Amino acid sequence: MYPNLYYAFKDLFGLDVPPLRFVNSFGFFVAIAFLVAAALLAHELKRKSKLGLLQPTIVEVIVGEPASWRDLLINFLLGFVLGYKILALFFLSSEATQDPQAFIFSSMGSWPAGIGLGLLFAGLKWWEKRKTKLAKPEVRKVRIWPQDRVGEITILALVFGLLGAKMFDIFENWSDFLRHPAEYIFSGGGLTFYGGLICAAIAIITYARKHQISAAHLSDAVAPGLMLAYAIGRIGCQVAGDGDWGIPSTDPKPFSWLPNWMWSFTYPHNVNEVGVPIPGCIGRFCHELPIGHYPTPFYETIACTLLFALLWSLRKKLQPVAGSLFAVYLFVNGLERFFIEKIRVNNRLDLLGFHPTQAEVISSGLMLAGILLWFYLHKKYQARVKQV
Repeated sequence: MYPNLYYAFKDLFGLDVPPLRFVNSFGFFVAIAFLVAAALLAHELKRKSKLGLLQPTIVEVIVGEPASWRDLLINFLLGFVLGYKILALFFLSSEATQDPQAFIFSSMGSWPAGIGLGLLFAGLKWWEKRKTKLAKPEVRKVRIWPQDRVGEITILALVFGLLGAKMFDIFENWSDFLRHPAEYIFSGGGLTFYGGLICAAIAIITYARKHQISAAHLSDAVAPGLMLAYAIGRIGCQVAGDGDWGIPSTDPKPFSWLPNWMWSFTYPHNVNEVGVPIPGCIGRFCHELPIGHYPTPFYETIACTLLFALLWSLRKKLQPVAGSLFAVYLFVNGLERFFIEKIRVNNRLDLLGFHPTQAEVISSGLMLAGILLWFYLHKKYQARVKQV
């Protein structure tokens, strides 16, 4: 396992690059997942715009204004936070930054780095505005296409996705949260995918309505990217060993050609430091599971990559019925997660005498929602065709 990129580069390439300790493996793959999803979304929105399925909005912007005190203050604060925390990782002693995650959520930091980077950000903003300054600022009308808003949509997905993922994890572990609230609130771990998906979806739909973007076409455009992003994110879970593994794998390996780790894996050096100590290992990340478990993140990466290929192949065929591709996404996403839960370690709920996991409940709801949405959209489309 590679808790951060330092371990990966040292093991795979023999390179000793200490700053890579600050790059969490799971976070690295999540960042890639967001970039890939954003690129696919922009591609699909541009394609739909060319077909006339999406229209631009006209907005008024003021051109030629100098940088305001508000602009300078916001940029200074952004630079200060990045300098105080991120740059400090490279300047402070190794003892202070031995645990980068704990350091980020602590009060420690570098004041000189924070003030210096803050002044740099403010200065760059002042220079940027000065280059476009006009003697008399002008009000201009600009056409903004949906694909031009992908950056804002991605930021919304990131912020509300992380908040939702954290909230749902707290709900799922409510009794333990009441005993250790700080460990849940200030920890970078403990993220529930469905919580992030639901909260991000609400935020993006609200944003789409505000900017007159068809929610149906936007949902179809984002569906393939969401599936591929999930597959990439699960690579991070597998590589870091963040606890998303399956139940103990005690059955014989079905195929002789299958590598052992694909059937039963102990997740040595896992980032959660769960299990028994590894003999001879000193320092952090020196634990592994006592017996092999199913590597369910790997299984989900394979399954969701195949489902991405399915959605990508259907995106043009289902285009006449806007929203139907997203209905398919809801169903196959829920179906995949429902079945993987059967061999995955997770907390169980007490629900009317049944004991499902939170993911099983939500995935069942997504499958039902996908089916209902499919029939509703097709019935509505057929009625519209008959009127024509």
